[in-house]
Amino acid sequence: MPLAVLAEFIINGPPPWMPDPWLLLKAGTGLGALAVTKRYMSGAASTAERVMHGRVVLITGGTSGIGAATTYEMARRGAQVVLLTHVAASDPFLVEFIEDMRERTGNHLIYAEHVDLTSLHSVRQFATRWIDNAPPRRLDMIILCAATLTPPDGSRTETAEGVETTWMVNYLANVHLLAILSPAIRAQPFDRDVRIILTTCSAYIGSPPLDAVLDKKDWSPGRAYARSKLALMSFGRAYQKHLDAYKRPDDLPMNARVFLVDPGLSRTPGTRRWLSRGSLWGLLLYVLLYAFSWLFLKSPEMGAQSILFAVFQESLIRLPGGRLIKECMVVDCARKDVDDEAIAKKLWESSDKLIERVEKDEAVRRARAKKELEKMEDEAKTAEKVDEIESLLDTIKKGKANEAKKSAASSKKPKPGGGKAAR
Repeated sequence: MPLAVLAEFIINGPPPWMPDPWLLLKAGTGLGALAVTKRYMSGAASTAERVMHGRVVLITGGTSGIGAATTYEMARRGAQVVLLTHVAASDPFLVEFIEDMRERTGNHLIYAEHVDLTSLHSVRQFATRWIDNAPPRRLDMIILCAATLTPPDGSRTETAEGVETTWMVNYLANVHLLAILSPAIRAQPFDRDVRIILTTCSAYIGSPPLDAVLDKKDWSPGRAYARSKLALMSFGRAYQKHLDAYKRPDDLPMNARVFLVDPGLSRTPGTRRWLSRGSLWGLLLYVLLYAFSWLFLKSPEMGAQSILFAVFQESLIRLPGGRLIKECMVVDCARKDVDDEAIAKKLWESSDKLIERVEKDEAVRRARAKKELEKMEDEAKTAEKVDEIESLLDTIKKGKANEAKKSAASSKKPKPGGGKAAR
């Protein structure tokens, strides 16, 4: 039967109902080009695997986008995942997210801790609770995916602690977290493969120099974001040297590695907010042109592949830390100032000073607020006592008045026999 159909096609040509062969060829070529473009833009997929059962993973930004895809892969392989979220653990969305993740992965070791990256105090509260434990808690991995990006037309904002928001969330909060958790990292056994993943972006290439001050008049969303990512990369390499310089009590070398990961452009909430410029009209345009973002941007799952490579690839632990990973392979940084020790030292010192100043100011503010609250509570208690005393006095006065009325009424009553005439 197939041979007969093929012979008919060769001898008599295509049947009338079949479209023009050239049209089919053009359509096939177009579809093939789309398929190749889609495959290329989706990036490389990680083939590395690793046993994660029993391993403890801290992750920021793990409830959306690339972070959520990473959380799923960690949990699916049996890791104990601790989500560091800016909302309380009792938040309905977070509760539902964790329940759904547990159901999808069959892993119930998924928890949440409140860590607001816009607040150094919140970061310190969590980190000090984590390290305040004897013996030291197990810690296998820290994955820092959280980041913020102001839309192109957005204005400069500051956190409640007075730090520019992009700098705080993308850089300073991560520095503060790793600085406090450093004793917990150093306390891990020698044979434990500890990895710290810092996510970056190719935007760092266009960042202004780190030793240049980005004041308010020179600020723009793109510059602020690029500078925060470049600073995080510089800190990551300096932090690796900080870990390597630590002398363990057992005289064994440190087995902790820092990896910088560029996931690439993906269809994440942050990218959507950037492309839509944070407006409803922009969001409508994004929806109408979604086919282009689907074609040229990675899915969150594909964006997570380089992170998964940094997490699972066994051979990476034998390499020096501080390496940049992109498209599931180790690449060189495009900026030389990432390796500039003088710039890294200056950045580290200025960050420490800024953190110290902000925390001192916030401690004073909290002390004043606490004092004012205690004063208001004391005044409220005093007013309540005064009201109670006045109420008691009113009750006593009313009681005395009632007794006086009863006494006056009894004195007006005639005495027995007082109405008889005397004989």
